[in-house]
Amino acid sequence: MTNNIRIERAIKRITQQQLAEMVQVSRQTINAIEQGKYVPSTVLAIKISAVFDKSVNDIFQLEDGD
Repeated sequence: MTNNIRIERAIKRITQQQLAEMVQVSRQTINAIEQGKYVPSTVLAIKISAVFDKSVNDIFQLEDGD
């Protein structure tokens, strides 16, 4: 799964820490999601998408084989 959280954060001008606080996880969790090392739960994906006022599909994309 890929994502464009880093791009969306840049558009909103928020840090990983700020996003983490908004969705109630650690900064390390946001970092791991951005790097593709961690796939968020459905609830977390929805929370992240809501911060950016976008659909989950606008933030997260499945790759071949997912």
